[in-house]
Amino acid sequence: MRVLHLLYRFRPECHSLVPLLENIQYPVYHESATAIMSVYTRMRQFLPVCLVYDFSLNDLLAPKKQRTLTILSAIMNFLHFRKQRMEMILEKQAKFRADMDRLQAYNKANLEAEKKIEMLTTIPPEQQAEADELAAALSELQTSTMHEYQDVNAKNDSIAEWKAKIAEKTQKLAQVKVDVSNLKEDIGKLKSQIVESPEELKSQMEKMRENVKNIKTTKEATDECVVELQNMVQGVTQTEAEIQQMYSLLQDLECSMNNSKQRQEEGQELMAQYEKKQKELKNLCVEEGQLKRALGMKLDKECKQNIRRQKKREMKEQHVQEVLGQCNQIHQKREDMADKIQEISGETQQLKAKIKSLRDVCSEETEKAQALYDTLSTSMDELHKRIEMHVADLKLNVTRMSANF
Repeated sequence: MRVLHLLYRFRPECHSLVPLLENIQYPVYHESATAIMSVYTRMRQFLPVCLVYDFSLNDLLAPKKQRTLTILSAIMNFLHFRKQRMEMILEKQAKFRADMDRLQAYNKANLEAEKKIEMLTTIPPEQQAEADELAAALSELQTSTMHEYQDVNAKNDSIAEWKAKIAEKTQKLAQVKVDVSNLKEDIGKLKSQIVESPEELKSQMEKMRENVKNIKTTKEATDECVVELQNMVQGVTQTEAEIQQMYSLLQDLECSMNNSKQRQEEGQELMAQYEKKQKELKNLCVEEGQLKRALGMKLDKECKQNIRRQKKREMKEQHVQEVLGQCNQIHQKREDMADKIQEISGETQQLKAKIKSLRDVCSEETEKAQALYDTLSTSMDELHKRIEMHVADLKLNVTRMSANF
């Protein structure tokens, strides 16, 4: 009766109660047998679970030592097995609940991280226009750099042409030198063949003088050409140095273009300042027109206006310097924000990896729990079927016993 109370919550005093299914005459006569019969029926339902199938009413009315020991050992084995399984199921339930709580917490953290990532990655509509303006400015810079590249290529072509001309002139100078050496040889030959007649000597001397003059003139012309060519070579070297400087400047421009993408906020402030300066320039143009009209009448006021303009320029320079300092601060803040975003992205990746591992563990645990639940459900179904069978048998036995009584 204690075992039945522990398993089925059937209290011991309930065994002596007569069932009120039918109107029985003289229920007092049945009170003595109802307790034994209820215990017998309950044990017939319970003992097949303990693998004892041959329980009879004689085991209650006239118990034997060995028989009662086997029955009690079967019951104790079942209770021990039930205790172990209950502990295992409770542990697994606790683990499952803890895993479910963790999964919910990780899901919440994942959603919050995804929201933060969306907030950080999306560009607000206020900054979208500024980004488009910066993209347009970058395209204009690229077109200007392409034009500069074309100018550099044209200069390189002109330098190549000048080098070709210089090579041709050097070849001509070499030929002139060869001609001069040949003329000197001819002069030596002619000196050996000089005729003693004075007229021929005079004519030859005049010819030689004319040749010498021509050679001198050609030599002077060649010297001038050489000087010009040297000047051209120096100019070409200077142009090459300037081209190299321009190339380095272009590389610096490319670097600045890459950095300009990271300075959107600076561009916004500069555009606002640019609009203000345009307005100021328009006002200044209007003032200049008025001053030009009144120049003849207001010569004395020119100095005062120049002083005012100088003060305005100084104020503008100071303002530009302040704006540049603010731009540098904004750039530093932008770099700090980029570092924070990278840290947050790394943390989100780590969280995603942890969530994946936890999901895998949870899926494995859920599969195991589902398998245990399936086995338990099948075993419980079988137990219910057996209990129903035993109940039917007991009803038949009761009907037979009632017929006998």
